[in-house]
Amino acid sequence: MKIINLRTAAVLLAVCSVSFSWADNREEVTKQILEPTDLQFSNDMKETLLPEDEKAINQDEKKYDMENGVLPIADDRGFTLQSQDGNFVFKPYLMLQSNLSYRYYDDVGLDKAYNQDNIANSGFAVPYAIIGFTGKAFGKIDYNICINAAASGGAILQQAWIDYAVSPELRFRAGKFKTPFTSAYLTTLGETLFPFLPTSLTSSVILPYSLNAVTPSVGTGFDLGVEMHGVINKKFGYEVGIFNGTGAAVNSATKGLSDDNHLPSLLYAGRFTFMPNGPMPMTQGNAKMQDLDKMLIGVSANYNNEAESESTNDFRAGVEFSWLKGKWSFTAEGYYMHIGFTDRQKISDSYNFWGAYGQIGYFVAPQWQLGLRYDWMDRNGSTKDGSINSPAVVVNYFVPNTNIKISGAYQYTGRWGHDTQIDRDLDELGLCTHTAMIMMQYAF
Repeated sequence: MKIINLRTAAVLLAVCSVSFSWADNREEVTKQILEPTDLQFSNDMKETLLPEDEKAINQDEKKYDMENGVLPIADDRGFTLQSQDGNFVFKPYLMLQSNLSYRYYDDVGLDKAYNQDNIANSGFAVPYAIIGFTGKAFGKIDYNICINAAASGGAILQQAWIDYAVSPELRFRAGKFKTPFTSAYLTTLGETLFPFLPTSLTSSVILPYSLNAVTPSVGTGFDLGVEMHGVINKKFGYEVGIFNGTGAAVNSATKGLSDDNHLPSLLYAGRFTFMPNGPMPMTQGNAKMQDLDKMLIGVSANYNNEAESESTNDFRAGVEFSWLKGKWSFTAEGYYMHIGFTDRQKISDSYNFWGAYGQIGYFVAPQWQLGLRYDWMDRNGSTKDGSINSPAVVVNYFVPNTNIKISGAYQYTGRWGHDTQIDRDLDELGLCTHTAMIMMQYAF
C-alpha cells in the first residue's frame, strides 16, 4: 500500500512540475511557434499574425499574382502555407470544369452514307480536371506543376516550371508553360470571359495542298522552353523565349537543325507590353475585382523554324489591348500568320492569314456578368476572297461563397464574301455552325 502511494505521489509531482514549467515558459514557447521559419495557414489564422500594413500588401498580392496560369495564388480560395516573412509559399490547388454542349454542323463535309449527322461532338465533357501546387521559395523562386487528368498523352502534364527572379526587372523561367503570344491564351484559365477560345485562334487554316502534316493554327499555347522576362518601372513588360514549337502534347526533345537556314528548328518568341496603370492582372472577369482601372497594350511575334513536321516555316505577329475599368472588361486582338514551305517540299508559294476578335464584359450585378464577342478570320488566305465570322454571347454567374462559376454561351459561325460556293463550303470545313454550352467550374 505504501509503495502504491509513493508511486502515485511521484506521478502527481511530475505532472505538477511539467505544468509549472509550461506556465513559466509559455511566452518563450509562443515566441518559438511564431518564428518566421514556421509555416502558417493563410486566410484568418495568418492574417491575425500580421501587422495592418502587411495585411494590406498581402491583400493586394492576392488579387494580382496569377503566375500559375490557372487561378490566383494566395487568394481566399482554399488555403496557403506561408512563412511569416513571405519568402516561402506553398499552395495546393485544383480547378474542375464540366460542360454540356450542343454543336450543329452544316452539310458540307458530311457523308450521309456513313451516317454522319449534323449534330456531333455534343453531350457532356470534362475539358479540365487540374490538380497542382504552386508557390515561392527563398524569396526569389516561383514554381508551379500541375496535371490535367482530363487530357491524354503528353498533354496530361499541363505545366511544370521554375522561375528565378534576379529582380522584378530580370527573371528567368524554364520548363513547360504558356508561350508569350495573344492574351486570349495568356489569360488565367479560370478567369476567361467565355468558356471557349476564339475560333480564329484555335481553327486550323485552309491550304490548297493535301499535306496531312500541315494543319497550323494561329494560337501557340503551352510548350517546353526557356524565357527571360520582367516588368520595368511597373509599366513596361517583356518576354523573350525559345521553345520546342511542338505544343502541349510533346514533353520530349524531338528537334534538330533546319535544312534551309541551318538554325535550330525551334520556336523563337517575344512579347512586349505597356501597362500605364501598373501590372495588369490576367483576368477577363472576376467578381472580386470590380474596382480596378488597369490597361495593357502589347505586341508579340514568333517564328517557328521548320515547323509542322519539317514542312513549313511559320511566322506570327499580333497586337492586343485589354482594359479593366470597374465592372467593365474590354479585350481586342489582331494577328497575322505567314506560312512558307521548306525547300524539301519544293513549293514556292507562301500564304498569309489574318484574324481578330473583340469582346466586352460587364457586371450587371455583383455576381452576374454579361459578355459579347465578335470573332473574324481570313481562314483561306489573303489570295482568296471570303472569311468566317463568329459572333457570340455569354452569361456568367459567380455563386457566392462557393468558388463556383456557371457560364452559358452561344456562338454562330457564318461565311461571307466568297467568290464561289466551293470556296464558301471549304472555308467552314470542320467548323460547327451553331455552338451552345453550359459550363460549371470550381476552383480551390
